[in-house]
Amino acid sequence: MTDIHSTAYRYEAVCTELGIEQHPYIVKMFEKEKEETIFEFKDNMFLYLAGNNKLLTDVRLGDNDAHALYKTLQNNQFVVSLDLRYNNITDKGAVYIAKLIEEGNALKDINVMFNDIEAEGGEAIAKALQSNETLTSLRLSGNKIGNKGGMAFAQALQVNSTLEALDLGDCDLTIESIIALSTVLHNNTTLKSLNVNRPILFTHQEETTVHFARMLKVSTTLEELHLQKYDMRDFGASRLAENLMDNNTLLYLNLSCNRVTRDGMFELAKVLKNNTALKVLDLSYNRLEDDGACHVAEALATYNTNLETLVVSFNNIGNKGLCALADALKLNTTLQKIYIWGNKLEEPATIAFANLLESGRLDPKNTDVQSYVVDGVTKLCELNTGIRRHYYYAPSYGDDVPKWQPRGKNPRGSDIVAVKDLTVY
Repeated sequence: MTDIHSTAYRYEAVCTELGIEQHPYIVKMFEKEKEETIFEFKDNMFLYLAGNNKLLTDVRLGDNDAHALYKTLQNNQFVVSLDLRYNNITDKGAVYIAKLIEEGNALKDINVMFNDIEAEGGEAIAKALQSNETLTSLRLSGNKIGNKGGMAFAQALQVNSTLEALDLGDCDLTIESIIALSTVLHNNTTLKSLNVNRPILFTHQEETTVHFARMLKVSTTLEELHLQKYDMRDFGASRLAENLMDNNTLLYLNLSCNRVTRDGMFELAKVLKNNTALKVLDLSYNRLEDDGACHVAEALATYNTNLETLVVSFNNIGNKGLCALADALKLNTTLQKIYIWGNKLEEPATIAFANLLESGRLDPKNTDVQSYVVDGVTKLCELNTGIRRHYYYAPSYGDDVPKWQPRGKNPRGSDIVAVKDLTVY
């Protein structure tokens, strides 16, 4: 049976075979795992090798390290998750990651976001997915795989029947690959989470939004969809709304950083009034203003009993809209999280949300503002919280260490124990 000791020994042997030095970061993480197994038996391992954690390493992994990891993890049943975000892996190293996926092993989650993988590497990884039967989550966000890589993933989703979460955000996908992905999802019955943020668009006709809207009308499996930075306007929001009326599975919809105004929100509010399955709605960095916020508030106060998280930060909302949202929370008992920073936080809006916090209706951990009083005037300050707070980075010590983070040492020397978080986003 494979364990941490045999895995570490295999890595040492592979480096000797390839004639390369062992990477100190990989050795350090193996040693940490050995220390933990002294006190607790583990039958699997989450191999955390993120390159942006300066408390653990100041040397990022490259293509040779990807080659060594591939040789090490061949037929390995102990390592079930591999985090290689923010390293220097290029197309050459991506080929070895693709081989790791293609040959099949215990890996269920691979994260290579924000490396230097381009079209050829993306195509190799996508092709490997066609024969893989174990991987459930793959993150490629920030790798410029372009249209060629995007089309390869659309082709892979036609065949793959195990992948549940795919992140292709900020990958320079174009209209062709975006439409291909949305078309494939008409028939794919496995994928539950898709991130296709910030495509490269050269049109204002909102074709991509329309295609995703049509897909959502017939989808019975997709639960999470991120359409950030789509240059979406009220027309696209309206098309999404009318098709979401027939969707009973989507739980998380991200429409942040678009151009939706009060008119588009009027249509989206109808989805909330229809009380669909939607639990998380991210509308940050749009232009809802007071009227748009009032449309949301009306739906929350009168009809909706499913939405749990609402993000309306940076929407130019004033007292009227914010007070309407605060009043809606007094009647709505389902909504637990609301994020409002970046709007016009003036009295009486600040008083309204301060009262929600003081009464206990709104938990301080579930919002991005905190109240305080200066010279008898109630103010709100920003809290560093969010619905995807640890998506790009995570602290290594303190009270805010996420569950998937490995054990680390804080400046005072105390240990922090953490296990892997199962949440995709």
